Amino acid sequence: MKFPGQRKSKHYFPVHARDPLVSQAQSSKKMSKTHIVGIDQTLVDIEAKVDSSLIEKYRLSKGHSLVIDDKAAEALYTELKEKELITNEFAGGTIGNTLHNFSVLADDKSVLLGVMSSDIKIGSYGYRYLCNTSSRMDLNYLQGVDGAIGRCFTLITEDGERTFAISEGKMNQLKPESIPENIFKKASALVLTAYLVRCKPGDPMPEATMQAIEYAKKYNVPVVLTLGTRFVIQDDPEYWQDFLKQHVTVVAMNEDEAEALTGESDPLAASDKALEWVDLVLCTAGPIGLFMGGYTEDDAKRETSLPLLPGSIAEFNRYEFSRPAVKAECNNPIKVYSHIAPYMGGPEKIKNTNGAGDAALSALLHDMAANKHHRENVPNSSKHQYQFLTYSSFSQVCKYSNRASYEVLVQHSPRLSRGLPEREDSLEEAYWER
Repeated sequence: MKFPGQRKSKHYFPVHARDPLVSQAQSSKKMSKTHIVGIDQTLVDIEAKVDSSLIEKYRLSKGHSLVIDDKAAEALYTELKEKELITNEFAGGTIGNTLHNFSVLADDKSVLLGVMSSDIKIGSYGYRYLCNTSSRMDLNYLQGVDGAIGRCFTLITEDGERTFAISEGKMNQLKPESIPENIFKKASALVLTAYLVRCKPGDPMPEATMQAIEYAKKYNVPVVLTLGTRFVIQDDPEYWQDFLKQHVTVVAMNEDEAEALTGESDPLAASDKALEWVDLVLCTAGPIGLFMGGYTEDDAKRETSLPLLPGSIAEFNRYEFSRPAVKAECNNPIKVYSHIAPYMGGPEKIKNTNGAGDAALSALLHDMAANKHHRENVPNSSKHQYQFLTYSSFSQVCKYSNRASYEVLVQHSPRLSRGLPEREDSLEEAYWER
């Protein structure tokens, strides 16, 4: 387990030159390991540059997203291949992206639950999915299916307009019996997306998702939900509010999804509202930056040394040096908020926004996993005097999530190809010291 963010490693566990007494005490104890578990609709993002005539041929709506059947998807894919119009094929899926990024950042294990084509041909989209996935992601629990996994076509016309065609294939055919209970025993989080419980009637995916939530609750594993898109949420916000209240510990969303869920257009006010239902909120807000909201133990609160920020909640970041905790486990919980502006003001040129929110969430998950790893291996540490959710403070997690999402914005792929640099190339070293 690499430890999160950019740290002076001699001050943090694990260290290379340990105190001899600590080494002696730990030599007889085997290091405890942890991982995160995620369920996803396995799909491949296929990007192609096409003429407008092709959009019309397949009866797509220019600039919009439409679901197409498997037959149309196969015909479209074949035509794009034959005419060599495909520019990129990336493994996709919100949770797949998040788990991959977690494994890259943490250099540690994640477990993906979902489906995969039983018959995979070299060069096919199923093959591309496996090729673009970190070797630290455990794919051994995937359920084999007879047919294609999901495909999301991004068709870019000569005027730069992006049109999306989505074919679900067999991606929603994950069965409850394909969810193994044993992988939850040492897990530090279960990661889900709102798409999983909104499928066609008869699809087993929602039932499989609820089975995973049941196992997570049994082993006291935090459930993390990313909202996915505002269109899913705005259809029935009351349903999602109730779902969060019953099942979810941490919610991740962007400002549009936050507004659909809470009715608040201000990301800070929306984050505050969401704390009625969950213990921790991560809200990305594009050029405004990134917000976090949550709870901490009153006795353990730490005041910031950074300037106090104005907003819909005055001086909202006063205690951002505190660490997030589960509200129910606090004797006297208080609300804490933090915000960070985009790293280096944001990239000069954004190459891709698809996956930036997933990268931000993967950094938060890394911090949560590091906390469990440290608590189980150094249980007497003063860091675990209270039942915190993360290893780092609200402020530090914000910086880490922000930095990870920047890395995706400046590349074409929605998945990180490497961890964050040990030393920053820019003059922004001071970013981590703030």
